Amino acid sequence: MPPAPAPSLVPYNPNLNGNPASATGSAYPNGNPALGYNPPSVRNTDTAVPLHDRGAVVHDYASKGPAPGNIALRWMYGSNVAAKNRDPRIQVMQYNEDTFLLRQNVCCHWEAPFTYLLFGNEGALLIDTGATADARHYPLRDTVDAIVTRWGQARRRPNLPLTVVMTSGEDVAQNQGLVQFADRPRTTLQPTPPALMKRFHGLGAWPGGSGRIDLGGRVIEVIATPGTHKDGISLYDPYTGLLFTGDLFYPGKIQIANDRDFVASLERLKQFRDQNPVKWILGGHIEMMFVPGKAYPRFATYKPYERVLQMDPALLDEGLTYAREVAGKSVMLIRPDFILLNKVSPDQRTRVWPDGVPNIDPPRPF
Repeated sequence: MPPAPAPSLVPYNPNLNGNPASATGSAYPNGNPALGYNPPSVRNTDTAVPLHDRGAVVHDYASKGPAPGNIALRWMYGSNVAAKNRDPRIQVMQYNEDTFLLRQNVCCHWEAPFTYLLFGNEGALLIDTGATADARHYPLRDTVDAIVTRWGQARRRPNLPLTVVMTSGEDVAQNQGLVQFADRPRTTLQPTPPALMKRFHGLGAWPGGSGRIDLGGRVIEVIATPGTHKDGISLYDPYTGLLFTGDLFYPGKIQIANDRDFVASLERLKQFRDQNPVKWILGGHIEMMFVPGKAYPRFATYKPYERVLQMDPALLDEGLTYAREVAGKSVMLIRPDFILLNKVSPDQRTRVWPDGVPNIDPPRPF
């Protein structure tokens, strides 16, 4: 038999929509349509058919800057009557050919948490597992399996192993779907007890330690970030420049559990951001409206005027400034892109509108 073809190193496609104008083959080494993988009829993405016959594709994830990607669609926003909602239980958005953003339908669970699926040459990583255990109502495993299967077929990489981790094992909005993966073959699950979680990620010097998850050329960094949860972690992907922060920092009502840990974790993330290129911060939820300082109440299943998911990394400076201000106090502090709640109810309200935040009434949905 002739020897198997060598794995192909796929150069980056500088013509792909969303690339920076200065992109070059050496800067972003993935996805060259000239190699025949990406005919124009399938938008030059190598996750689309027809499949090639040249052996497993090997991507080079060592780009000089954040690989391009788009959050191009509007997130599903639910219905006034949840039982009448007919949207998919999970919305899947392909950020780029190796990165997928998934969101639970707000009518399936009012927190509508996000999960993230990343691929490398030798494995896939699922970050967080949503708020519903029952696969009939929240088919997370079936959805992930379908994406993994299609990706593996296109790359000639069958039986790709999957690792499932959570930004907090104690956060019920992010850990309930874990049970769906309990018997999945070739799957490694992050344990939920804090001591085992720390050992799993090699976070011995908690909370100052850091760990790594190697997906095969794409190495994800794990950062200890307690504060909203005692076992909180954040994850950073150098390939895309995306920083996944779960409940620690997101466009919503951030419920602080330990204000000293919260401040220390934001300081740690700010220092990390100053030393690494962060394109966007992606948290676990959206609760803010598109007008400054206004958020949807808990249990709302109709959110037509949401803020966008992605947060500018510069907002860490603002978050840290006001985290220090609320430390030691029982207070609700409103900022344009987030609300800090320290030692008060998540349903806390205020009649005093903060200086520096425009007080704009959002449109009524009716």
